[in-house]
Amino acid sequence: MEQPIHFYNQHGEKLAGSLHLPKQHDGSGVVFGHCFTCTRHTRIIREACDALAAENFLALRFDFSGNGQSEGEFSKSTYSKQIAEMKEAAGVILKKGVRRLGLAGHSMGAVIAVLAASRIETVMAVCTLAGRLTGLNAAHFFSRNQIKELENTGKVSFTSRGRSLQLSTEFFADAKQYDLPETVKSLKTPLKVIHGDADEIIPVKEAYLAKTLNPEHLDLAVISGADHMFSNDKHRSQTVELVVKWFKEHLHESF
Repeated sequence: MEQPIHFYNQHGEKLAGSLHLPKQHDGSGVVFGHCFTCTRHTRIIREACDALAAENFLALRFDFSGNGQSEGEFSKSTYSKQIAEMKEAAGVILKKGVRRLGLAGHSMGAVIAVLAASRIETVMAVCTLAGRLTGLNAAHFFSRNQIKELENTGKVSFTSRGRSLQLSTEFFADAKQYDLPETVKSLKTPLKVIHGDADEIIPVKEAYLAKTLNPEHLDLAVISGADHMFSNDKHRSQTVELVVKWFKEHLHESF
């Protein structure tokens, strides 16, 4: 069973979410974050949450501010803001009886999940899909002309998924305060990294590099032929199965 839910971020902006309710809840719960310009309705996230609920997890997927049905301006997005929003989302399911908490995310949502997990003591497991965990080179995806625009005007314009969007220098300045490789290296929470070897946005080598940062606590799974969005049904099914298995191993008491 799935129901719409709303909660608020630290700026009072209403965030939209979808809560996946299990028939029998055993106290396990997972919060799932989406990619940079996506929404909570990304197919891989929706199917993962459906599968988690079928295995007695309470699962929450939500739209970060400025995306999907959530309030807020995309141009005011920062890593810090999204980390805080994931923490708020975790608080929502903790209030609904979750005692064993997991975080997950796709692409930028994967980065947010890792950074949030390092700041929430109660997180027992993390799972990332197609994430770049080796550094926050936020300007990597922009052209020279766009970087020049940012330097000259303090803003950069771009189009993604049919949306005309902007980011300000605040986004890039905020990213510089986070040492993501060091966070991964020092993370004691079990971390599952899932990546497709045909990822056209974030090369699979990023996942292999992440593994070297924390071989003791990081478990890597590479999906042969999978792209960034896990658009192939078979690849998506394989990924969902791995997500559920990981959280069952680390959050279910009776597994």
